[in-house]
Amino acid sequence: MNNPTQLSLLQDEIRHRYETLSKRLKQVARYILDNSNSIAFDTVASIAAQASVPPSTLIRFANAFGFSGFNEMKQVFRQHLMEETVNYTERARLFRQTATDDSVAPEKPAEILNVFTMVNAQALQQLAMQISAEQLDRAIELLNNAENIYVIGLRRSFSVASYLTYALRHLERRAFLIDGLGGMFTEQLSMVKPKDVVIAISYSPYAKEAIELVELGAKQGAQQIAITDSQVSPLAAFSDVCFVVREAQVDGFRSQVASMCLAQTLAVSLALNNAKDL
Repeated sequence: MNNPTQLSLLQDEIRHRYETLSKRLKQVARYILDNSNSIAFDTVASIAAQASVPPSTLIRFANAFGFSGFNEMKQVFRQHLMEETVNYTERARLFRQTATDDSVAPEKPAEILNVFTMVNAQALQQLAMQISAEQLDRAIELLNNAENIYVIGLRRSFSVASYLTYALRHLERRAFLIDGLGGMFTEQLSMVKPKDVVIAISYSPYAKEAIELVELGAKQGAQQIAITDSQVSPLAAFSDVCFVVREAQVDGFRSQVASMCLAQTLAVSLALNNAKDL
């Protein structure tokens, strides 16, 4: 079983909605489903010509699936290439292949630092606008009332999960990091109860072990908080609170600044909430 990605979820949605699309949009849908490997490299004009539609139809198609424009949709295909490429040197090469005139790759360390600083600042501004006060209040309420808190974060999510577990322990909360040591993922979450909270952190490509664990948590009746990168993430369906975090990325390398900021916000907010009760 392959881990679901934003691209695979988008492709599934296109297939699911195919019969409801107009004739022109069906042409775009067929081309995108049949040529997913080339979408990241081709220009909008080239894709439109090969799909036998005007460029404006590509924009309408992207809008129909929740994107502000077709270039934003192309980023899903581009990111998929990066995710499938484990070697960082190869990722850098792919970035240069898919870069457009307005996305020249930084080369020198100082340039990379400047770019990461800029895009992370933008990601943090977006985080503050995308996360509602109601979501934060609900998450703090769940954490405050939890008897036990289980934190799941695998692969690139592990650092965020580790920090959050560390912070919760400093608040004297019964927090447990599900790291699957010895392959015991299920065993580590087997004692979860309805009065517990499961915090699951996963980004595309979503770790299948994380999905299996949130399904187990749901069966056990636990409350769930998801930190992920899409409203259609597999984690979202099981969550009581779903935080969608758009991380900054440069050359296909994604940051974790926004996710760490959210984790710290939850920890400090819980600490201040506890102080009120003293």
